[in-house]
Amino acid sequence: MAPLETSIFGFMSALLEIDHCSLRFGGIAAVEDVSFSIAEGELTGLIGPNGAGKTSLFNLITGVYQPTSGSIRFEGRDTVGERPSRITARGIARTFQNIRLFSSQTVHENVQTAANVKLRYGFAHALTRGPVFRRQEEEVREDVTRLLELFGLSRYAADRATDLSYGDQRRVEIARALATKPRLLLLDEPAAGMNPQEKKDLMELIRFTQAKFGVTILLVEHDMRLVMGVCRRIVVLDQGQLLADDEPAVIRRHPDVIRAYLGGTLHVPA
Repeated sequence: MAPLETSIFGFMSALLEIDHCSLRFGGIAAVEDVSFSIAEGELTGLIGPNGAGKTSLFNLITGVYQPTSGSIRFEGRDTVGERPSRITARGIARTFQNIRLFSSQTVHENVQTAANVKLRYGFAHALTRGPVFRRQEEEVREDVTRLLELFGLSRYAADRATDLSYGDQRRVEIARALATKPRLLLLDEPAAGMNPQEKKDLMELIRFTQAKFGVTILLVEHDMRLVMGVCRRIVVLDQGQLLADDEPAVIRRHPDVIRAYLGGTLHVPA
């Protein structure tokens, strides 16, 4: 796949390129010959029926799985074979469908743990706790404090993260992902388990996150109102294969997409 130069959505330069990627477990294809690019600055939705391969694709992008064939490039460089920690350090962060906060840590500690990925002092600096160590540690504390303020979490900083409401735990999880200063943020079903008001708040949070941090976002979500409400482009998978890739107005009327959801009918609010 050639690098994206100018897409129909008005963005320039491919940040992430997925090129003929397949993932097989024995004779079962979780992802089958999938290719698409995400340009820097896009907020893209990734949808499909249960078992379509969405989370498997996330796991390929983040290095949890290695593709059986094909390649994945981030900023023009191959990520295949790299450890998840290295991919995170390169600028890809994710959240999970089931919230995975550190249950024994406070809100501040959860976010600071992620921010520590960006620390660059060596063992000698840590041992002596010299100026380099103190400066970087202070920078991390300031970054974490700023994130908690931006996400309305300052008053919970000293509370155990898992004691917060479900919606606030999602805020902590997104703030924690942003603490790694990613260029690409992968959100895996962030609205799962949320009530209607929490979903409405989440839509605003996603818009705020992209506008404030300028981060590129790939969003997996089953709630069609949320996807159609925040994404300018939607990629559809079905049975591990790419089914469609277009604007929301086209996707909502796409006959193949509608057929894929039959039996659990695609419900797209107007």
